[in-house]
Amino acid sequence: MSVTTPEMSENQPSNDNPLTGNTPLPRFDAIEPSHAVPALRSLLNDAGSALEKIYEGPVSWDEVALAEERILCAISNVWAPVSHLHSVADSEEWREAYGEAVMLLTDFHTALDQNPKRAKAWQALADSDEFASLSAPQQQVVNHTLRDFRLSGAYLEDVSQQRFAEIRRRLTELGTAFQQNVQDATDGWSQHFTDATALAGLPENELKQAAARAGEEGGYTINLEYPSYHAVMTYADDGELRETVYRAYATRASDQGPHAGQWDNSPLILEMLTLRRELAQLLEFDSYADYSLETKMAPTVDATLAFLRSLAEKALPHARRDMRELNEFAASQGAATPLKAWDLAYWSEKLREERFAVSDEELRPYLSLDGCLKGMLDVTNQLFGIEFRANADAPVWHPDVRYYDVVDAEGSKLAGFYIDVYARKGKRGGAWMGSCRDRYRWPSHSQLPVAFLNCNFPAPTPEQPSLLNHRDLTTLFHEFGHSLHHMLTRIPYPAVGGISGVEWDAVEQPSQFLENWCWEREALDGFARHVSTGESMPSDLLEKLLAARRFQSGMFLVRQLEFALTDLRLHQEFDPDDHGQVARIVSEVRAEVAVVPYPRGNRFLNSFGHLFAGGYAAGYYSYLWAEQLAADAFGRFQEEGIFNAETGEAFRREVLETGGSRPAMDSFVAFRGRQPSIEPLLASYGL
Repeated sequence: MSVTTPEMSENQPSNDNPLTGNTPLPRFDAIEPSHAVPALRSLLNDAGSALEKIYEGPVSWDEVALAEERILCAISNVWAPVSHLHSVADSEEWREAYGEAVMLLTDFHTALDQNPKRAKAWQALADSDEFASLSAPQQQVVNHTLRDFRLSGAYLEDVSQQRFAEIRRRLTELGTAFQQNVQDATDGWSQHFTDATALAGLPENELKQAAARAGEEGGYTINLEYPSYHAVMTYADDGELRETVYRAYATRASDQGPHAGQWDNSPLILEMLTLRRELAQLLEFDSYADYSLETKMAPTVDATLAFLRSLAEKALPHARRDMRELNEFAASQGAATPLKAWDLAYWSEKLREERFAVSDEELRPYLSLDGCLKGMLDVTNQLFGIEFRANADAPVWHPDVRYYDVVDAEGSKLAGFYIDVYARKGKRGGAWMGSCRDRYRWPSHSQLPVAFLNCNFPAPTPEQPSLLNHRDLTTLFHEFGHSLHHMLTRIPYPAVGGISGVEWDAVEQPSQFLENWCWEREALDGFARHVSTGESMPSDLLEKLLAARRFQSGMFLVRQLEFALTDLRLHQEFDPDDHGQVARIVSEVRAEVAVVPYPRGNRFLNSFGHLFAGGYAAGYYSYLWAEQLAADAFGRFQEEGIFNAETGEAFRREVLETGGSRPAMDSFVAFRGRQPSIEPLLASYGL
């Protein structure tokens, strides 16, 4: 049955605003900050009226679920480019526009989630005779919606419901402010050198990057963008310089460091933890951690803590051995020990070079960005039978951005993605995937899924292209795994298609899964070629890379466990009346699992966007939980062939295409034939 939503159509008149009209791709060549609020306000006003008519009308899948989703999809198509541009093209104008727009959207969704007429209509649909005849994905949409009513305070008394709405609104404001403080603190520090003497140890490639940052001023500039920070910490011979950069980076947006107090996130963290606790208690949860796990695979907070501590028990002996060996090596080279936090990356690289005779700089010429991107697309083609075609006609927000159409074996278009990979001022740090368009079926046409793939790699210089290290390569594959999860879904309901609706502790599975091909000789032989000669990576160099795969894996794993345990304990135990508790929990977790020597004044929480400006609050453990699934899923490829087309088709069919339309455990079992095992994860770390 075709549905026409009251007062809403699939193609709104543009009124010269490039954000409106539900175009297949956003008009990034025309969108300005001034367009954001008018487009969203107009759309939300119309949506509110249209939704009220839906909830007062007949109850059926078409007249409630599809009619509502049509409105929400149109809103998403406006919001996605606004949110994205705020992250990749930061300016005062975009901050102001985003700040007002995100509050409009928060208020709209809070009212929607707490609308009693909506709750009544959806419950009536669940109780109707029609429900039994709905498909499994359709039933999942209904079940998730009813669950989310409860988690959004829809059944609270009026006063509590109003307070719940106030908390959600304030948390949105705080998350935006937190991220902007981190961005300002990152952009606000740099150091210029007239010559390269102070940067002794940095390879030629890194010096060229520093020179490019200096621009017309000449000389060399380092800053806190990750490529620059990583280069100094890994290669700079000057320990005092490493300490200076480390302290600037580790104290961003805090009461410490070179900009102490200027963009301090400390009060924001305390307020967010306080409000999250109150929000959970309004819904009668013991803690925000308990509230968070309602939408995850992990059964309880205690079970999750037990999972993390069981990994710590196995990893800590290895991590302590790694640290002991690193100190012994540094001492043998004349360094003062025990090593400081700013010495670890430097001496780790030296030890890796000596032990395995391989360094990042030796690998870089074989890992040009263009070559790695082509290799990633070739690997995906072999695994899942899809092809990629560059589309230079797609509007983009920066000249460096590329767009690709994704097509099937018959040449039919399946999806698309933007890729924006270079670090630049005004762009959010880190790497992430975002949704631009969801798969959806309008009455006149099918809307194809489109993804944003974002990284912060070193930009090319006039002398050479962008060259990656192996960690960059795995980051690229990781984010593309997320993108594939979004793009290859066959579910036409955005609420449970692609990544949406997937339990948060399973959402990292496809991304971590795809990283495995960065370590496979059969894959690397296809694209790891010298940037100048085109020759394949020599066998001995590849063997050294593979031999070094588990180098200091114990240290890496306990670092992840430190983050996960800190996050979960903060959100389980936080008491606003216990002054100093946050610092105490951080210290206790470090005493339990950390081997890194933290200096006084380290403020890593103040720039921990995953917890305070992203979706990982009481959920950072998800990386390790999902990594268990990913390692076990890859085990089937190891058994049947890493490019086995039938195995790839099975993973695409059972995991990527189903998205959130069924429980993640059901999808895993459908692919693997059994429940997940932790043994492949332990083996991947050499434990």
